[in-house]
Amino acid sequence: MSVNRKTSPPSRRSLLRALGGGAALGALAGCGVPAAHVGPGERAGADLSATEKRLTWANWPLYIDTDDKDTTRRPSLEAFEKRTGISVDYNEEINDNDEFFGKISPSLMNHQRTGRDLIVISDWMCARFVRLGWVQEMDRSRQPNVARYLDPLLRSPAFDPGRKSSVPWQSGITGIAYNRRRLGREIRHVSDLWAGDLKGRVTLLSGLDEAFALLMQGNGVDITKWRADDFHQVCDQVEKQVRRGQIRRFTGNDYIKDLAGGDVLACQAYSGDVIQLQADNPDIRFVVPEEGAELWAESLMIPNLARHKANAEKLVDYYYEPEVAAELAAWVNYVCPVPAAQDVLASSKDKDTAALAEDPLIFPNASMRKRLAIARDITADERTEFAKRWNAIAGL
Repeated sequence: MSVNRKTSPPSRRSLLRALGGGAALGALAGCGVPAAHVGPGERAGADLSATEKRLTWANWPLYIDTDDKDTTRRPSLEAFEKRTGISVDYNEEINDNDEFFGKISPSLMNHQRTGRDLIVISDWMCARFVRLGWVQEMDRSRQPNVARYLDPLLRSPAFDPGRKSSVPWQSGITGIAYNRRRLGREIRHVSDLWAGDLKGRVTLLSGLDEAFALLMQGNGVDITKWRADDFHQVCDQVEKQVRRGQIRRFTGNDYIKDLAGGDVLACQAYSGDVIQLQADNPDIRFVVPEEGAELWAESLMIPNLARHKANAEKLVDYYYEPEVAAELAAWVNYVCPVPAAQDVLASSKDKDTAALAEDPLIFPNASMRKRLAIARDITADERTEFAKRWNAIAGL
């Protein structure tokens, strides 16, 4: 196995625009949440997997391995189709969590099929789907690889204990990126962002779901069970830094350009992006602060009434084979949810591919893993109030 990518995949952590999905859920609540919620007995549809060897999969752009010479080919997916005889209609149709929510929510809330057997969305959005009863539990008896190889750190988020309805596709870390040479020192703590020599050279992520957890960790908060007071404390702190001119601006993925160009010296950042930046500039560092950092995932889910549930479960399990997970990890460079893939990459005869096994941003080492946690999600009751306050600070 060798890796020779010419295109860097963008981060999947999309901006929460204005109230975004919070407003959408507010609208549902206005119509009566019971009407939107789907009970357990109404989620499954007739499964045609035994007679129809196909499935439809919605994913983000540039989020699967492609052939270097022909980017329309997806080697790992083609191998699955050849092995199983299952044809996969793969659609790169998800560009934003809230936009996709708006696209398929009318079908789901009205007990209709979405036309998709498998989707990949960020865990904070997965939480909404689980709460609304819009996805089905997977049959783990059909998924021995998931049961055996899923990273223990990702096994039981608050929104989906035991990962019954979701399986991580890829994972990542929200931490701090900085230019070590230009700054002239190391960053070790979240509070280092507020140092005088960084005034006007710091950016924070603009999306509420993307930004809040790391800032709470800087205050010593256990993000697996944070409270409303913890959120408002962070907002008070950020408001103070905005007033004193410490924060240059709030960004989506465009922080990459600011950091690479030197306009910003330190910023909230995603681990997958920094791997790409480091390829061009070895002075760029990524740090998991001593107080900790947020571990997140984008996860595979099976929507209600999917026609090919068993086929979708088989595909999910296929990507948890260590050899397949390694092939995918070598291409996307996010945190691999299958730690066993590390040994597969390490055994590669290709030097560059083998080196990926030692990258802690793909396979976090033991000391880093101790500082990673999955944040409790923002509940539907909290979202409108919290989004209103955060968006006012971030200028959304």
